[in-house]
Amino acid sequence: MKGGTHIHIKRMTEQSVTIYDQSKVYGGYTLFSPHHTTDVWLIDMKGRIVHHWRMPYTLGSDVRLFPNGNQIRIHRTLEEPTSFLGTGGKELVEVDWKGNVVWKYEDLYMHHDFCRLENGNTMLNRYVLIPDEIAAKVKGGLPGTELKDGMWGAAFQEITPDGKVVWEWLGYEHMDLEIDVHCALERRSIWGYVNGLDVFPSGDIVASFRTLNNLIIIDKQTGAIKWRWGTWELGHQHNPTVLPNGNILVFDNGFHRRVQDELNPTRRTEGYSRVIEVNPKTNEIVWEYKDEDLLNFYSGVCSSAERLPNGNTLICESTKGRIFEVTPDSEIVWEFVNPFYEYKETLGLSNLVFRAHRYGCDYPGLKGRDLNPDRFKWELMEKGKPSTDEPHTSEREKVLRKRLGHLGY
Repeated sequence: MKGGTHIHIKRMTEQSVTIYDQSKVYGGYTLFSPHHTTDVWLIDMKGRIVHHWRMPYTLGSDVRLFPNGNQIRIHRTLEEPTSFLGTGGKELVEVDWKGNVVWKYEDLYMHHDFCRLENGNTMLNRYVLIPDEIAAKVKGGLPGTELKDGMWGAAFQEITPDGKVVWEWLGYEHMDLEIDVHCALERRSIWGYVNGLDVFPSGDIVASFRTLNNLIIIDKQTGAIKWRWGTWELGHQHNPTVLPNGNILVFDNGFHRRVQDELNPTRRTEGYSRVIEVNPKTNEIVWEYKDEDLLNFYSGVCSSAERLPNGNTLICESTKGRIFEVTPDSEIVWEFVNPFYEYKETLGLSNLVFRAHRYGCDYPGLKGRDLNPDRFKWELMEKGKPSTDEPHTSEREKVLRKRLGHLGY
């Protein structure tokens, strides 16, 4: 963060926090990063900025704070050969409170998510090319949309702090060609497309396989898939999170959700978002949040949900840049709308936020930090008027963004 007082921050909305019931919220600070910028923001419950990091690259995944106050994220450098496939990046970096890099791991095929383990290692989500003989047998997807270079698939690696790979899982070795059928409305560029993961205390991994409309649990010891769920429930879901009770919290985007209709045996789809908690032992949904007016809550891509210590749930509705907190009874007690907009060819004027996290006032990583919002001064930015300090977009980025749009991302 740049030093000095009254750091000028440009935004496009006059009021960012629209709902705040102080008696019912889990008080603290919210971390988020507008997806197409290099900025990371930490705000208080009133939406006031208390800390700011400006990174050298745009976000390639989630961004989180560690108990020591360091931030970790994937940098999207656009050097990655799989940039056109969706969110990803070359560098997984850990930076201190001032933005200095204290740890870095490079891998051209990282994407979407990672998980720092209790032993200090990191679980990475990666792309890997599938052998042609297996790719040819993958079912589903739009015919004729295969890539010339081959089909990409899901993979995980566990790495040590010094970058040594100590465990690897290759999806095509364990996935079932008859069961793990690709969404009929998606391109055949990736089989599996993992967009989120978390790790159970046992070491087993839960992953969101977006284009399969499934959550999958992988046995860490054997690599076998021990649980699948979501085929007739989920629609290109994101951000599975293991809860202390062993259940899984997930943001169900609702994009391309398949629905069984007794009155109409042909498959149809319904587009609305919800957040659900599912018990993997019984396959029952034990909690659900969705808006009474289904169209009011919908994000076809990205998004997240986080269970807070007081039982509330923090939800990020990505495409609207909306972060809000709900009680177990589905009452909205806090709502924030990202005021930072960027123009991108594939989205237009967008305030998209990939994910968001809430850290309590007593979080160790915030202890002793200067969280005075008076250091930041807002300047209202005119809609449609580019920022004078907006970074230059390279020709390579323009080409890649255009290619992303053609691929439907």
